[in-house]
Amino acid sequence: MATPDQAGADMRKPTGQTLFLAAVVVVSSVVAGYLLFTQPGHSGRQAGEKSRLTLEDIDFNGRRAYGYLEQLCALGPRPTGSEAMSRQQQLLIEHFQKLGGQITRQAFQFRHPVTGQPVIGTNLLVTWHPQSRERVLLVAHYDTRPFPDRDPQNPRGTFVGANDGASGTALLMELAHDFSQFQSRKWPGQLGVDFLLVDAEEFVFDDRQPYFLGSEFFAGQYAKNPPPYRYRWGIVLDMVADADLQIYQERNSLLWRDTRPLVEALWQTAADLGVREFVPRPKHEIRDDHLPLRNVARIPTCDVIDFDYPPWHTQDDVPARCSALSLAKVGWVVRTWLQQAR
Repeated sequence: MATPDQAGADMRKPTGQTLFLAAVVVVSSVVAGYLLFTQPGHSGRQAGEKSRLTLEDIDFNGRRAYGYLEQLCALGPRPTGSEAMSRQQQLLIEHFQKLGGQITRQAFQFRHPVTGQPVIGTNLLVTWHPQSRERVLLVAHYDTRPFPDRDPQNPRGTFVGANDGASGTALLMELAHDFSQFQSRKWPGQLGVDFLLVDAEEFVFDDRQPYFLGSEFFAGQYAKNPPPYRYRWGIVLDMVADADLQIYQERNSLLWRDTRPLVEALWQTAADLGVREFVPRPKHEIRDDHLPLRNVARIPTCDVIDFDYPPWHTQDDVPARCSALSLAKVGWVVRTWLQQAR
């Protein structure tokens, strides 16, 4: 998640940071304040903005979603092409098929950025009520980064990606229960729904290597070989389980004319439900899977991401730093919006 011209910068830094760093000699005090504001772990949010909702107040099973998060993390690191990734794929396919989802595997090949050997990535597309020709695409990456490269103690240690990888996947696993109950009767929403689990989102070993390989492949195929339906909207769910949840409006998603209505509708849904952790103002400009989906596939796609997460890309990104309540809040907002989407 970064601009290509950020040589040596981490791909998950906000893209606007480059301009500030370029002016460091002239306005160093401004830069220092900006960096404090934009690095993971510094929310910039006033105290008291959290909602007082409990799990019992929310019509979404956050406890079960958190259990799925733990189940995925128990597999260990799940980088593209690994044995643990294969086990995760089988687990997910069985889970969604059991609940009535139709699974499509989308395989693609790329070269390992270090060894040069071929690597096979696999996107999973889960389709619900396929008769609908107007659809919504819910997206999460389900691979983990090969190493916790930002860890101050052991940047080549173990990275299980509880929030960064497992959280969005676990939320979709829980949402599947809602769609399952509508297989024998009409889904109350007007739009069909697909889940897209993208592989090789961050199969990188340094910042010169490409990100978002799975979503770029999916977007390219969608553009070259249009299916007999169209995605009216897309939502990327990334890092949505932080125990200190705070989801600001991603700047690209808010500024693009075709995605702004989606952002406004999602955050209004959160406000209507009393989920104050959806903060209705922009903060970070982030490169994520929404970019190829919107710019290549032309699907208006926004990024729902809690970037202010201290354990980001460290060994501390474990289930204990995540929350069933946070998953419940995000899942409740997304499902409610889906039922109202037009």
